[in-house]
Amino acid sequence: MPGVADLSALDQAAFVAAIDGVWEHSPWIAARAWALLPFADLAALHAAMVAVVAAATEAEKLALIRAHPELAGRAAIRGELTEESRSEQGGVGLDRCSPEEFARLTDLNARYTARFGFPFVIAVRGHTRASIIAAFAARLENEAAVEQRTCLEEIAKIAWLRLSDRFT
Repeated sequence: MPGVADLSALDQAAFVAAIDGVWEHSPWIAARAWALLPFADLAALHAAMVAVVAAATEAEKLALIRAHPELAGRAAIRGELTEESRSEQGGVGLDRCSPEEFARLTDLNARYTARFGFPFVIAVRGHTRASIIAAFAARLENEAAVEQRTCLEEIAKIAWLRLSDRFT
């Protein structure tokens, strides 16, 4: 994997491939950020991609949120998570929920998706299962616009963590 400085020499396809997985099932973000090369450092790369998301259409923003899996949801059960999501969810033990925790998450996922039309997104690193469940329940009370903005902020945190893992 190239370093951040090496990304400036890549053509668009190679750049997108190098960034693959940082933004869940959303290569369009890296494709658009490529036009903003070169990046002075990792923070500049991240800022450019966050700016791409901020400039995206509402439909693209919703698609980005919807590209994320439910926490301990159907994709996890079927083994369909991306490598990054599997690692992140497993790192906080979402793959080892008690029956009570799993039932609570299943209920929260259903209620959240019914209310907002997209999955709950949180940067799980640094959380526990209990803190994730508490945040999940609290955010169900948000207005839709606030929750969409919160999801996009959490997605930006996830992207930063994934970039940091990959390029440092």
